[in-house]
Amino acid sequence: QVQLVESGGGLVQPGGSLRLSCAASGFTLDYYAMGWFRQAPGKEREFVASLNWSGTSSYYGDSVKGRFTITVNNALNTAYLQMNQLKPEDTAVYYCAADPNDDDDYDYWGQGTQVTVSS
Repeated sequence: QVQLVESGGGLVQPGGSLRLSCAASGFTLDYYAMGWFRQAPGKEREFVASLNWSGTSSYYGDSVKGRFTITVNNALNTAYLQMNQLKPEDTAVYYCAADPNDDDDYDYWGQGTQVTVSS
């Protein structure tokens, strides 16, 4: 069964850091591009970051550039999103997704993990 499971969300103060994990099962991430998206209440889903299948090119939404980093550990079959200098506007449910053809068409999605940035 193909599955992506996110973890690592929680409550953090402004300026703090969190690392989200996305564990894959039922398939290997080696040849998949990976992406992170988020959705805040009342807002549309927003692109956060992506990494191509070879791990050589990463892309970030303007609002997170310089603060967030996407990585993949193929040995652990897990993707990560390191989030630093968090702001209240980063509060959202974060989703990871896998793209088998590296064409921004994501076939597999996780269930999401809540990130709340508040003092």
